[in-house]
Order: sequence, then C-alpha cells, then structure tokens
Amino acid sequence: MRYYTILFNGKEKVAASPDGKELFVLEEYQDMNALIAADGITEIPAEAAKVDRNAVKLLSPIPYPLQDVLCLGINYTAHAEEASRFSKENFGGERPYPIFFSKRVAYSQGTDAPIPAYTGLVDSLDYECELGVIIGKDAKNVQKDEVQDYIFGYTIVNDVSARNLQTRHKQWYFGKSLDGFTPMGPCIVSADELEFPPQKKIACRVNGQVRQDSSTANLITGISDIIVMLSEGMTLKAGTVIATGTPAGVGMGMTPPTFLKPGDVVECEIEGIGVLRNYVE
Repeated sequence: MRYYTILFNGKEKVAASPDGKELFVLEEYQDMNALIAADGITEIPAEAAKVDRNAVKLLSPIPYPLQDVLCLGINYTAHAEEASRFSKENFGGERPYPIFFSKRVAYSQGTDAPIPAYTGLVDSLDYECELGVIIGKDAKNVQKDEVQDYIFGYTIVNDVSARNLQTRHKQWYFGKSLDGFTPMGPCIVSADELEFPPQKKIACRVNGQVRQDSSTANLITGISDIIVMLSEGMTLKAGTVIATGTPAGVGMGMTPPTFLKPGDVVECEIEGIGVLRNYVE
C-alpha cells in the first residue's frame, strides 16, 4: 500500500492507494501519525472516497513528525571520500562507529514545494537524497531478527544542508534544521511492498543533470544495525523517521563545489517509491 497526506477541499487528509494512481481518502484517521499507530490498512475501505491524484496537492506524508528526524552521516563510502575532500577537518578521520545526528522539523514540506535559500545566512545550500525508514511501533531493545516487525514503510527524504553552518558550529544540528530543510515524499510505501533490506536505485538530479546515482544496497551501516543500535539506548516512537544517509554526488563533493541557488529544481528519486521534486526560492 502507498500512503499519502493530501490537501483535499482545503483540508489535510490521509489517503491510500494500492497502485499510486487512484487515491482513496481515509477519513477515520486524523493524520498520518494516527494511521501509523493503527498499523495502516490491508485493503481500501468500501466507504473511502476516490480522488484523482492529479486533482489534489500532495503534501509530505508526515507533515508534522512527532520527534526529530534521526539521520545517518557519511553512510556511503564514496560520499565519505568526497566529504573529506571538501573539509578533512569536519568530515575526515576514522569512523569505527556510525555518525548519528538529528534534524529539527517544525514542518516537513512535500513534493513540488519550495526549499528556502536563506540568502545572507546560507552561502552553501546542498541537497542529499536519502532513503527514509518509518518506524511503525514503539521500539526499544530491538533484536536483529525483529527489525522488520518494527518498520512501517519507506519514503524519500532530502536532507537539505547549509554547509557553512554545519561546519561553522562543529556539529550538524543547526545547519541541518532550518525551516524547510526536510522535504519528504511523495508517499510512504508500506514495508511489505519492498524486499528487506531494500536494494533500490537512488538518484538525484539538479535541473535535469544527474548528480547522485547509487543503490541503497551500498549503505555502510544497514537498516537492521541502525535500528538495533539506536533502540539500545532510546525509545523510537511510532512514526519516527530515520534518514539513512546519502550517496556521493552532493554539491560540496563537486570540483569546484557547486551549491544550490534560487530557481534550481532538485529531484530525488528512489526506485519503487517515486520522485520527490522541490525548487529553491
């Protein structure tokens, strides 16, 4: 099943689709967090109103995450190499353990929505196409053979980053957490729709030019290990979003570094999920 949050008759509604074409409004759920807590649906209710996907605005599937988005840094080998070239002080060195950080999200915008440029504050606006994992039920002390039972589904996250703020403050929270820096979408694909772990093509295009082109099979720390490690010391609440890291090809890794500017269109695509498209303004 595919799950959406849409703007329908001026109101935010949760919708589902078996095929990503026709959407059915699920009036009984207040928002996506309520649907996740109920473990989704297995079939479309007979009373659900059918709407044309092209007739509604797609929002982020989770416009208001209940917790900060949890993120993996430097989780593809080639991205580790390009990040170190950009700033060895901030991104180089040995990493015997995964890098975890979080993004504060006041509101997550969806596909075809703007990314603010913050001209005057940000001089190095960057994109990061990532596979997002959605936790389906409260997770604590999860064992490796139990991980799949805790995954509700998958989405696309663009981990937008202000590199000057990220490196200036010697930690990543502020440079990753400006309003509008967490686009998600276009939907959540339920976990049973993809193999585990997902081994899907992941790509990013800027103004039609391919910048990132890899596979989620190339994660250094895989989804099972991520959830096991994080749940050892904290409770991952139902609805928690984990962004699993980005492959090589980000703006800071180019020669010379090439950052986003107003008017640019960024398309993040993951096979089996869809395309998250945003423009810089």
